[in-house]
Amino acid sequence: QVQVVESGGGSVQPGGSLRLSCGASGSISNIACMAWYRRPPGKERELVAGVKDGGSTTYADSAKGRFTLSRDVAKNMVYLQMNSLKPEDTAVYYCYALVSRPGILTPYPYWGQGTQVTVSS
Repeated sequence: QVQVVESGGGSVQPGGSLRLSCGASGSISNIACMAWYRRPPGKERELVAGVKDGGSTTYADSAKGRFTLSRDVAKNMVYLQMNSLKPEDTAVYYCYALVSRPGILTPYPYWGQGTQVTVSS
């Protein structure tokens, strides 16, 4: 089995910073993609930032210039550094990993349980 676990959420004031961490563990032969999604209150889940196994990254327009995604391939970890946080960044943040398991051809998506980020004065 594969587990995806996030940490680092919390409450901050507008303009503050938070760093989210996510790790994938278990029976893993390759991770094609890791990403952060979020679900704001009353809204649909949306992509925040993602990175492919080749290292290319993508960001939502709302995250560009404020958030930085980094990956530690050896540790199957991704980190989301969030700066200049705004109230509209308030959401549950979910980590996503597209994982290939040994002996299984098709990769499978795994999700973390989510971590709450609240930006409020």
